[in-house]
Amino acid sequence: MTLISPSLLAADFGNLQKEVLAIDKAGADWLHLDIMDGHFVPNLTFGPQVIRTLRPLTKLVFDTHLMVEGPEEMLKWFADAGSDIITVHFEACKNLAQTLKEIKKLGKKAGVSLRPQTNEKVLEPFLDDIDLILVMTVNPGFGGQAFMSEQLNKLAKIKKMVEGKDILIEVDGGINASNADLCVNAGADALVAGSYIFKSDNYASAIYTLKNSGEKL
Repeated sequence: MTLISPSLLAADFGNLQKEVLAIDKAGADWLHLDIMDGHFVPNLTFGPQVIRTLRPLTKLVFDTHLMVEGPEEMLKWFADAGSDIITVHFEACKNLAQTLKEIKKLGKKAGVSLRPQTNEKVLEPFLDDIDLILVMTVNPGFGGQAFMSEQLNKLAKIKKMVEGKDILIEVDGGINASNADLCVNAGADALVAGSYIFKSDNYASAIYTLKNSGEKL
């Protein structure tokens, strides 16, 4: 069954506690936390204090996606705040190998994300140190964008590339009921969904639909 990681970016920021409790009860597996700095991407979200505040509310895996310049300088902030997975962008790291080792030294799972324009082959030298690969199916920076179907080919190539390794593949960007099957069939283990879940009338139904994606060929 597919892991579902609702993106907090699409939640009601006036009621974050209520929203987190609701998606936990609705069957989410992870909580996706989009950290944007206004430099690496043209948007600004929140920092470690929000994660620290939410951490006591739930046992959900905190899936933290750093869309920031110089992520290596912030790893300890987000580890200490309660993140379980810390994902950095290949394009933002000066020394990816060192950054991945530092995440693991902090006792966290290490993820790497790729912008849509970045070729998946750049990850080949680092696979032994990666726990998760996050494939962006929109340009990172804003929620609510349209799904880029051309990224399914990259997803399938990554699935083949990590065969036999203990690496999860996550997909983020415009995920909904109409493309979740495509993502899972191409190789996704986890789906990030923001608007599709948080703008729905029934979080449990939306999560159930995504969890049961794939193989409807």
